[in-house]
Amino acid sequence: MDIHLTPSAPTDEERAAVDALLGPPGTGWVGGPRDGGVETRFARGGHAAREQRDLLLPALHALQAGVGWISEGGLNYVCQRLTVPPAEAYGVATFYAMFSVEQRPKTVVHVCDDLACRVSGAKELCAALEEHVGSEGTPTSDGSATWHRSPCLGMCEQAPAVLGQRTGRPDVALGGATIETFDAIARPDASVVCAGADTAPQTWDPATRAGLRLLRRVGTVDPSSIDDYRAHGGYEALRRALELGAEGVIREITDAKLLGRGGAAFPTGVKWKAVAEQPVRPHFFICNADESEPGTFKDRVIMEQDPFAVIEALTIAGYATGCDRGYIYIRGEYPLATERLEHAIAQARRHGLLGDDVMNAGFAFDIELRRGAGAYICGEETALFNSIEGRRGEPRNKPPFPVQRGVFGKPTGINNVETLINVLEIMRIGGAAYAEIGTEGSTGPRLFCVSGTVARPGLYEVEPGATLREVLDLAGGIQGTPKAILLGGAAGGFVAPDDLDIRLTFEDARAGGYTLGSGVVMAFNESVDLVDIVLRIARFFRDESCGQCVPCRVGTVRQEEALHRLVHGRELGSRAQELALIDEIAQVMRDASICGLGQTAASAVQSAVQRLHLFDAGGASA
Repeated sequence: MDIHLTPSAPTDEERAAVDALLGPPGTGWVGGPRDGGVETRFARGGHAAREQRDLLLPALHALQAGVGWISEGGLNYVCQRLTVPPAEAYGVATFYAMFSVEQRPKTVVHVCDDLACRVSGAKELCAALEEHVGSEGTPTSDGSATWHRSPCLGMCEQAPAVLGQRTGRPDVALGGATIETFDAIARPDASVVCAGADTAPQTWDPATRAGLRLLRRVGTVDPSSIDDYRAHGGYEALRRALELGAEGVIREITDAKLLGRGGAAFPTGVKWKAVAEQPVRPHFFICNADESEPGTFKDRVIMEQDPFAVIEALTIAGYATGCDRGYIYIRGEYPLATERLEHAIAQARRHGLLGDDVMNAGFAFDIELRRGAGAYICGEETALFNSIEGRRGEPRNKPPFPVQRGVFGKPTGINNVETLINVLEIMRIGGAAYAEIGTEGSTGPRLFCVSGTVARPGLYEVEPGATLREVLDLAGGIQGTPKAILLGGAAGGFVAPDDLDIRLTFEDARAGGYTLGSGVVMAFNESVDLVDIVLRIARFFRDESCGQCVPCRVGTVRQEEALHRLVHGRELGSRAQELALIDEIAQVMRDASICGLGQTAASAVQSAVQRLHLFDAGGASA
């Protein structure tokens, strides 16, 4: 942006986009994400209570969606309405990949070229787009659309995938993308809608439905109908929770030995109890639905196909921990899941299942949906808090921990989608019975996102103790000769074909030196260039580092540089010295990075070197 002595004025269109969210100037109304425009201010303490800064991210989304970009005038108007310093608002707007502070065509198509899409035709699609439209950022002949490469869009089972940002119209995400897909999205009169999990065959195939717990409603229940949800057991878990009381719910969760499913595997009962016991009020509970780990799509499928389950589970979490407000922070690249959750929240309010008196039980709880804007780092819980508060999504130092000082400086509980829907099963069968499922150290059902070179990519539910081979067999097995399997996503690690009989439990993973992470199982056969895959992982972490701490900001760059030198035979010294340097960089990132991004940014690279011997003495091996 150019700097002017006099602030630029917003256009009428920009004012309208912001006012549609915040209400007319001077009204004091804070509606938008709070359905129906209901006044919902609550104690946040200090200056935050006066400035409404937490509406900054929704306001930037409103500008981006309504006008197509965030101009100086539009940003100044947002700052005026929310009393946020312009320099700080600009820092937020430029932090997120889905926002643009430069004018661009009305339609922008983001083409995923990350891991799963990369082995399913994304590179060929990008090459075709370069011929069809021009290089990245080049507008179409009529100037109405352009395209860009994108990191993982969370549609790995439908690879290759694209996301279309369309000014004045809803965003659209589509799998199985081709040149025709781009043309359909780019047409000004296009009426294409999101392709969700509805098209994936594996989860609701009658032959594989027997015994499903977490996914038993997926593909069976109408995701838009609260009546259909209740007809299939919906809200029985909340009723049971209210009967047990808050302490009883936490006791059942503790007895179930439920571990978090987001990657850290922290005991859920311990976290909930810690939040509930905090004397400072208010308390908040957040559903972390910012599912951005390459290869992960389980939360998206649940939110698209069983959205009321997410609402019910979050309500139970809020009740048990003494919260009167919850947030669902959903990644910006999930338009269909966002739409369905918004509808589910509104339906739950209408039926007395959210609001001032939930189920006529004297319990007040409501939910706000907050949409991210393209930042992998916001999956880290404290970065997510900053994002909700209207700040750059940068992690905070710990301690203090979220249960003591989380979002708005108040005690906060946070779990991801899969962890929360396990709560419904615990309420249904009881904590002791749940603990009998799986193994001593890994209780309850587990979801795995299977993609890559398998016959039937998709989401699969198994009991802990299942082997990697058994999970791959559910997906029809690896097509061709197995070459490697990536477990846990880009922050996970590779295992070799002779590791197919490892058990997918937390205790086996710790003992075997591998990780389950967020449930990614991505297979690669002999046709895949693994060097290319490892380089893409390195580039992903370089791009996604928030830059706040030196070990991650510099280490991810140096790691990628070293890999390129190995690939091209330009080592600094010998190959052994270069590999030793990569190990040293990895050690520094693990020991000194502020958050898990930097701490795990070298995991997959090191596993490729150590388990797959990808960069041996003879040179880089594909």
